[in-house]
Amino acid sequence: METSKLDPLEDIPKGRLATLLEVLGVSTKLGLTSFGGPVAHLGYFHNEYIRRRKWMDEQSYADLVALCQFLPGPASSQVGIGIGVVRAGLLGGLLAWIGFTLPSLLLLVAFAFLLQGYDIASAGWIHGLKIVAVAIVAHAILGMGHKLTPDRDRATIAVIAAVITLSWHTAYSQILIIVAAGIVGLWLYRKKKAEITSNLQIAVSRTFAVCSLVLFCALLVALPLVTPSEEVGWLTLFDSFYRSGSLVFGGGHVVLPLLEREVVPTGWVSQEDFLAGYGATQAVPGPLFTFAGYLGAIVGGVPGAVVATLAIFLPAFLLVVGALPFWNGLRNNPKIQGALVGINAAVVGILMAALYDPLWTTAILKPMDFALAIILFMMLVFWKLPPWVVVLAGAAGGILLG
Repeated sequence: METSKLDPLEDIPKGRLATLLEVLGVSTKLGLTSFGGPVAHLGYFHNEYIRRRKWMDEQSYADLVALCQFLPGPASSQVGIGIGVVRAGLLGGLLAWIGFTLPSLLLLVAFAFLLQGYDIASAGWIHGLKIVAVAIVAHAILGMGHKLTPDRDRATIAVIAAVITLSWHTAYSQILIIVAAGIVGLWLYRKKKAEITSNLQIAVSRTFAVCSLVLFCALLVALPLVTPSEEVGWLTLFDSFYRSGSLVFGGGHVVLPLLEREVVPTGWVSQEDFLAGYGATQAVPGPLFTFAGYLGAIVGGVPGAVVATLAIFLPAFLLVVGALPFWNGLRNNPKIQGALVGINAAVVGILMAALYDPLWTTAILKPMDFALAIILFMMLVFWKLPPWVVVLAGAAGGILLG
C-alpha cells in the first residue's frame, strides 16, 4: 500500500511541472551569469540550450535568432522566450523570461534606492559609470556597423538617420525614421534573391498568435489615447514604457534614446540619474531592458519598477508568440528581407546619435574624461575584457578623476 502511494510521485519529474521547473532553473542560471549584452547572451544561450541540453537543433536556433532580430524589442530576451515556448509551451516562455530577467532587475532596483537614499548622484564613481556608457555604446556601434552597414548604401542610410535623429527631437521621429529606412531598403534590395531556410517547428496556434498581435497593436494605439497627458500616474508610466518596448529595433542599446526622451524631458528622472543607471546596467548580467525597472523605481519605487518592467517587456512577449507561426513564410520573402536591411542600417544611425546626445554631451566634460573613455574602449575592443571588469575600472577611474 505504501509503495502504491509512492508510485505516482516517481512520475512527477517526467511531467510538465518538472519541465517548467527545469526551464525556470536554467534561465535563472543564465540570468545570473550572462554578462556582455545581447550578442553575448545569444552565445550563452547557444552553449546552454543547444550544445549542452539540445532543446533545439542548430538550424532551428538560427531561425529563432533571425526572427527575434527582425522583431522590435530585446532580441536576446525574445530568443529566451521563444526557447521556453518550444520547450514547455506558453508558460515555459513566461518562466524563461522571469528567470533571465529577475536577477538584474533586483540589482538595478536596489541601485536605484541606493542612488536616492544616499544622494550619490554627484559622486566620482557615478561620473565614471557615465563614461563607461560612452565606451559601451561606441563598442556596440563599431560591431553593429561592421555587420549592418558594410557598403555605401547602408552607410548612407545610417548617417542620414543619425542626422535626422539629432536635428528632429519628437516622440515619433525615430518611428518615422525606421519606417522610411524600411521603405528605402525595400526599394534598394527589391531584386535581391531571398535566402531560403528550413522551417521552424513551433506549437503555437495561429488563432492565439493573431490574438497576441491584435493585443499588441491595440495597446500601442489605445494607450496614448486613454492616458491623461496632464497627469503622471501608473497608466502614463505604462504607456511610456510599453511604447518604448514596442518601437526598439536593434536590441538593448537602442532603447537608450527612446527612454531618455520619455523620462528626462518630463522631469521624471534627472539626466545624471539616467546615465548613472545606464552605466550600472552594464555591470549586471541579464537583459539591458531591465534598465526600465531602474527608471521605474526612481519614478515610483517598487510599484513603479514592476509597472515599467512589465510594460517594456510585454511587447516582446506578444510579438514573439504572435510571429512564430507565420515566420517561416515571411522570412523567405525577399521584400521583407530587403526592408529589414534598411531598418538595421537606420538602427546604427540612431545609435550614433545617442552616442553624442545624451551620452557624450553629459559624460565627456574635460580631456581626462575622454582619456578614460578611450582606455575603457581599448579594454572592451582590444583586450576583450568582460564588461563588468570595464565597469569596475570606469567607476574606479571616475573616483580618481573626481
